[in-house]
Amino acid sequence: MGPINRFHNLHFSQLNPIPTPPKMETTFNLCFLSLLLLSPFALSELCNPSDKKALLQIKKDFNNSNAAVFPSWNPDMDCCDWNGIQCDPNTNRVNSLTIITDDRLSGQIPPAVGDLPYLQTLEFHKLPKLTGPIPPTIAKLTNLKELYLSWNNLSGPVPDFFPQLTSLEFLDLSFNNLSGQIPSSLSQMPNLVSLRLDWNRLTGPIPDSFGYFKQKSIGLRLDHNQLSGRIPASLAQLEPERINLSRNKLVGDAYMLFGANKTTQQIDISRNMLSFDVSKAEFPTSNLILLDLNHNQIYGSIPQQIIAVDFLQIFNVSYNRLCGEIPQGGRLQRFDNTTYFHNKCLCGSPLPSCK
Repeated sequence: MGPINRFHNLHFSQLNPIPTPPKMETTFNLCFLSLLLLSPFALSELCNPSDKKALLQIKKDFNNSNAAVFPSWNPDMDCCDWNGIQCDPNTNRVNSLTIITDDRLSGQIPPAVGDLPYLQTLEFHKLPKLTGPIPPTIAKLTNLKELYLSWNNLSGPVPDFFPQLTSLEFLDLSFNNLSGQIPSSLSQMPNLVSLRLDWNRLTGPIPDSFGYFKQKSIGLRLDHNQLSGRIPASLAQLEPERINLSRNKLVGDAYMLFGANKTTQQIDISRNMLSFDVSKAEFPTSNLILLDLNHNQIYGSIPQQIIAVDFLQIFNVSYNRLCGEIPQGGRLQRFDNTTYFHNKCLCGSPLPSCK
């Protein structure tokens, strides 16, 4: 049998494979791995496609790629690595969108923010060229826990759709140009622990419903608006950690905010038109650190009970109609005369002694 016939009679198992040099095999594996890592699919595989689509629409709607946050919003990159974006480590769904402190970003809040259904935090902060109303598509973000739309130039009313966001805990719309009345429906938000509507142009009364927040320790900031009318008596049912109603046009009394057994830490009702006998008030004794009543029409004498407020750090009753001797003791003499001056007939340390 010739050589060719002998070769065909050999079984393939008897053939020795041509060995691959170890160095060549390693080089091939490294090249393959590099190509895999550089592929757009590998870079974006963690990012949910619908989330990425919504984010790219937001960028397009702002029509301003010069904004500091947007250069990293590359469609060939994983959106979970983009600036201002956080994703859930288990599901890789976008759960946080934060764009802050940029005067190059301009326009209105894009409706596409409502197409990020797993958002828990949405923050647009210190964007002076962010204008227009708060879009209704935000009502779709039912997983939202924190909404910060502060220090912008938003206008229009405070929307009444917020009660649909039943998971919301923090709502901050401060430092804008919002106008109109405060919706009474805000009190229907079951998990809200902090509400900031300060530094806007809101008018009308404080809703009576605000005494019925489910979270009784809710922090309320309604200051620096044009609110009018009386403080609702229903607020007596709350024990807010902080309440600031200053610089409005409120009238009447504020007894409902006080109470010796309340746990409130800060009460600021300064620069209104409130008129009541402060000697009948009982102030929280355990936690109160700030009490500001200045620039009102409050009368009577400073109650002796305030000596028992152990941790008072900020106190101001100036520019009222108070009379009588300033109680001696506690922390009251630690404050200078500017705390007490411009009253009708207050006297005693640190003011001149009573005659």
